[in-house]
Amino acid sequence: MPVARAAKRLRPAVPALPGSTRRAQYSAATRRTLVDVATELFTEQGYAATSLDSIVAGAEVTKGALYHHFGGKQALFEDVFATVERDAGDRIRASLADAGGPWDQALVGLRAFLDVVREPAYRRVVVQEGPAVLGHERFREQERTCQAIVVDLVAAVLADADGVVDQPMLETISDIFFGAMSTAGETVTASDDPDAASARVEAAVAYLVTGLRTMVEAGVPLPSSGAPTTAVTSRS
Repeated sequence: MPVARAAKRLRPAVPALPGSTRRAQYSAATRRTLVDVATELFTEQGYAATSLDSIVAGAEVTKGALYHHFGGKQALFEDVFATVERDAGDRIRASLADAGGPWDQALVGLRAFLDVVREPAYRRVVVQEGPAVLGHERFREQERTCQAIVVDLVAAVLADADGVVDQPMLETISDIFFGAMSTAGETVTASDDPDAASARVEAAVAYLVTGLRTMVEAGVPLPSSGAPTTAVTSRS
């Protein structure tokens, strides 16, 4: 079966590392194999349909080894979730390396995020299975990687403005933007045409970001958390 062949490729002779025993190296390799096999099975079959027997068979280890490293299926899923989320965050950060200023980075980061949510592992493990398996509170806690990127991008964009935004307001704007991105990911994932849905989301968010940039460049002051709101009226 495919996962068994994958397991064999994932457990080559581990090179000796300073300060690491052979047993520790083998233990780490076994843990990586379990995570990779579980990622493949959770992506293809979903959490409920994936048995521990199928995971250990694919990894070619005993069930005792799985319990030694993870304690059970739930803990293994959490590790898979964290790995998929971390890899997604690394990809998004890498996409920002060649971007220009903060406004360009925001749009480049958006495109990278939309690419990530269309990948099978992220779509199934994080977007579809994550909330149900982890529960809402735990799910939100585990989303820290991509949320941290969003906070950094929002902070960079707002720092480009003349006004000063205090920390509570920055966190509020970041939460709102992250919520919008999470909803966007769900929209793309649930669509019968993910590419078309992704294009619409990118256009919509780009429109909002461009509007914010226009306000900033026009000198419209950014609010602080204690500042009263000012009504904006149109002029004919």
